[in-house]
Amino acid sequence: MLSWVCGLMIGRSDIRKRRMMWLSLNIIVNAGILIIYKYFNFFADNFAVMLGKIGFEVDMVTLNLVLPVGISFYTFQAISYTLDVYRRTIRPEYDIAAFFAFISFFPQLVAGPIERAGNLLPQFNRNRKFVYETGVDGLKLILWGLFKKVFLADNCARIADLIFGNYAAEGSLNLWWGAVAFSFQIYGDFSGYSDMAKGSAKLLGIDLTQNFNKPYAATSISDFWRKWHISLQSWLRDYVYIPLGGSRKSKAKTITNTVTVFMFSGLWHGAAWPYIAWGGYHAALLIPGILMKGKNTDTIHISAKVRPFSTSVAMAFTFLLVCVGWVIFRSQTIDDACLYIKGMFDGFSYTGNFKGRVSLLAIMILIVGECISKKNHHPFDFRFSGVLNCRAVRWFVYITFSLIIILFSGDAAEFIYFQF
Repeated sequence: MLSWVCGLMIGRSDIRKRRMMWLSLNIIVNAGILIIYKYFNFFADNFAVMLGKIGFEVDMVTLNLVLPVGISFYTFQAISYTLDVYRRTIRPEYDIAAFFAFISFFPQLVAGPIERAGNLLPQFNRNRKFVYETGVDGLKLILWGLFKKVFLADNCARIADLIFGNYAAEGSLNLWWGAVAFSFQIYGDFSGYSDMAKGSAKLLGIDLTQNFNKPYAATSISDFWRKWHISLQSWLRDYVYIPLGGSRKSKAKTITNTVTVFMFSGLWHGAAWPYIAWGGYHAALLIPGILMKGKNTDTIHISAKVRPFSTSVAMAFTFLLVCVGWVIFRSQTIDDACLYIKGMFDGFSYTGNFKGRVSLLAIMILIVGECISKKNHHPFDFRFSGVLNCRAVRWFVYITFSLIIILFSGDAAEFIYFQF
């Protein structure tokens, strides 16, 4: 409600200070709610630890609050709306029902993508009618998303939980397998949700932003961040990185801005040091590219092409770097992350029988599906696929995947990004 009112007041005024006042009010209140629910205890506990190190023992007040589902997503949408109105890139929304639908649109409410008012609001303000082809495409996206979540992610979760839960007793090859399993778990989990959200929205005549674009086929870390959680990265670029100065100034300033944005991205994911360390890790991987590149672009994605290697080698090397990052992300503490990563590079030991054949099969099917859909929106988009465009073949594929989901689903696991 406050975001809607502030947008109206910003749009009505031509006085810069007054517009800034309403903008600041909305940012402070929205960010304040997010901080209280999500970060208050984290900052209080760490402040107490810091005081304890210099000799002051304090008992900080903490709050026993339940984190509202999806608060990080719709808070960013509310803030970006008033920022866009302030910048005059969109007009304020007078229809309160349309604005509330923009903030609380159920398919993407709890885990994104983070939508911009310029994309979503106009779709609520125009008449819509059911289009059969669009609805069918939406159902295909839901099926593909279900496959990624139920078959891929939930089966990989079983392996990741087993290995991460007992990493000290596992060999180095087991630890690498656990890191790979979690990498595909979080991808299948999050991108699967995004596909189902986009498919559900299509059934209602709404087109959501693409949130993933085959990130594990990236050939560099900067390329990975162009393809992973696209809506968050574009939000951080437009509302944090560029206002800080982007890459318009010195390389030192560009590095500072990049580190700030990625640390902020890590903190956005959760009130814990491993998330912040994960953001810092990816920022560190981007710094060599910044040092080798000119400063004539204003984008968070500093290109760092690996010229001496083939594309396949570059993809494999990038994926391994991303896997190490996911270990930090998945670990309970920084110490756990360091010990796990140390074990990954401690020779070539293997303990126990191989676990996770179903997970490996799911990963292989995913890779084949994404290779097939290189030029299409998703693997079930058969319009340009020759023999697969035959009706009988299409239905065979749909039924096969439906049976795979039903018969080989992993243990039901909550969506990882529900906690954010």
